[in-house]
Amino acid sequence: MRVSSAAILTLATLAASNVTQQANAAPTQTTNQEDKTATTDVVVVPYVETETAQVETLASPETTYAIEFSSQPVSQPVVVPKNINNNNNKNNNNFTTDANLVVTATNVQIIGANPELEQIIRKVIKTQTGGGTSQNQLQKDVAAILETGLFASANFNSTSTSAGLNVIYQVKPIVVQALQLSGAKVLGYKVALENFQNQIGKDISPAALEKIVQQINQWYAENGYTLARVLSIQPNRQGILTVNVAEGLLGDVKFRFVNEEGQKVDNNGNPIKGRTKADFLRQQLKLQPGKVFEDDLARQDVQTLYKLGLFKTVNVAFEGDATKVDLIYELQEVGARSVNLGGGYNADDGLSVMLSYRDQNVGGVNDTLAANVEVSRQDVLFNTNFTSPYRANNPERLGYNMKTFRRRQVSDTFDDTIKLANGDKVREGKIGGSVSVQQQLDGWDAAVGLNYTRVTIRDRQGNITPRDANNNQLSFSDTGIDDLTTVSFTATKDERDNPVKTTQGSLLSFSTEQSIPVGHGQITMNRLRGNYSQYMPVNLFNSKQPQVFALNLQAGTVVGDLPPYETFNLGGSNSVRGYDAGKVGSGRSYVLASAEYRFPIFPIAGGVLFADFASDLGSGDTVIGDPAGDRNKPGSGFGYGAGVRVDSPLGLIRADYGINDQGDSRVHIGIGQRF
Repeated sequence: MRVSSAAILTLATLAASNVTQQANAAPTQTTNQEDKTATTDVVVVPYVETETAQVETLASPETTYAIEFSSQPVSQPVVVPKNINNNNNKNNNNFTTDANLVVTATNVQIIGANPELEQIIRKVIKTQTGGGTSQNQLQKDVAAILETGLFASANFNSTSTSAGLNVIYQVKPIVVQALQLSGAKVLGYKVALENFQNQIGKDISPAALEKIVQQINQWYAENGYTLARVLSIQPNRQGILTVNVAEGLLGDVKFRFVNEEGQKVDNNGNPIKGRTKADFLRQQLKLQPGKVFEDDLARQDVQTLYKLGLFKTVNVAFEGDATKVDLIYELQEVGARSVNLGGGYNADDGLSVMLSYRDQNVGGVNDTLAANVEVSRQDVLFNTNFTSPYRANNPERLGYNMKTFRRRQVSDTFDDTIKLANGDKVREGKIGGSVSVQQQLDGWDAAVGLNYTRVTIRDRQGNITPRDANNNQLSFSDTGIDDLTTVSFTATKDERDNPVKTTQGSLLSFSTEQSIPVGHGQITMNRLRGNYSQYMPVNLFNSKQPQVFALNLQAGTVVGDLPPYETFNLGGSNSVRGYDAGKVGSGRSYVLASAEYRFPIFPIAGGVLFADFASDLGSGDTVIGDPAGDRNKPGSGFGYGAGVRVDSPLGLIRADYGINDQGDSRVHIGIGQRF
């Protein structure tokens, strides 16, 4: 049986990289291993012998002598001494006359090898005690010894006896003197030498090298380089070990789109096409071609892709081998673009027609455009919103948002408990717009905006009506028309794993909005708000889809002037469920807490158990006209219940049944999660 040293020391069948990296034996500078390219220095570690020895300079390894551990023939030539049938065989004239003459080997000795290397030699030579041998066979044995790559030189001596031939193999094992890394970008000489130090100055040991290979592979795994490994160790006769590694170097980063069924091709066999541009996606990632694959960076990149809000699923695949691998992201896009046409009827406006358009991926670069138009016999209302978000990969470019709107709705502050003098409900009309710019500051998404709104208080026919039937003031200016111009600042820290289907993480935001006293009303106010959401995965029962416990806390207050329509209205589908909108309170300040347990029912449907609480902190009577007190709003309220969530082409449809602490109940319908 022949020993395959390649099986011992070559841990992968991948071809080793041709690029080599080297450094000096005693480096005086620390090398940054992250982005370095391979070099060609040799680490020489001095070995001090017990006796004074002449210091020789080690030559750079020549290709001719770079022998890889293998019991098979190698590509490099092996130099066998010409005097291999040495001159000490003076008494063996008959044996040396015919190189093919077979005689009995009466004794076979090996000199110069330790027990480990001697065992290897005895497995690779064919001359064994008691067996036949010849001059040609002895020469072949010497060649086989050298082909192992473990010996600097080898020869044999033979003497004739009456019974046959005594054979002595004399070998000189390679003494490890230096280390050379090939293909390494993240593995540095400091780490490598820590493992190889015990081998320097000693005879080469396959068992020790095998253990070192395992230690280096373990270092790769512990540091997140899961594709990296040692391919082989190649010694040369000068004692330089070349450690060939493959670290999972990225050749390319690609994107494949899959459909709802997870298929990569359509019915015609063509690849599924996505709307999102590959160049845009590649710019969002930290792992780029030429970098070494790293688990932590891959997880961060998957998180980044989810946070775009464009994908339902993001999976990672590989093509190639560890020497150069292509990283592939398999993406399933959400329905980012929708057009909806609808209609409705209510007692105020009669029949109305509504048209809405939304595209969350304009131009394939995650810009968002939304527009809604509602036409009725009374009015034409609209709302437009365009956002080009800030890109962390392009910090010099500001994100921006532009809005325009014209709205008219029954007031949540002035409900129908007290109406206008003509019996109509109070209606708030708002027209205006805003523009804001976005930037990232120390991990926070910050936005500064300029906003303008003209607010009018009207009856059903559109007539301006500044006071209600009880002569309570409805606008700050007491003319029924207010101009509200503000400068706003918002800071948000989003650490959710997925903004569309959040299963863990948190979202924290703070905002302040300062008005500028211009126009009708000359309003001077500052609105402060804070909002925190926490999401935690739970497992109350076995399910393939995630279960989530979600918590939301909000608080806010207004300092200075407070127009009645700018109060914090509590109650409704986005506040305390079980109450109608604004029925809990209308105050200058508020707190709101909500908790939900979200669980799967079917692949496209889930359930929710919820509880909500809110309070105006006794600030209702500080509002002009005391709209909460005159309408007997309690100022605080509690609601609980259950709901369902259904995925649809329109988005996530929310339906909740809430029961309040007054014993009343309500059904609330909406789009998207409550928070």
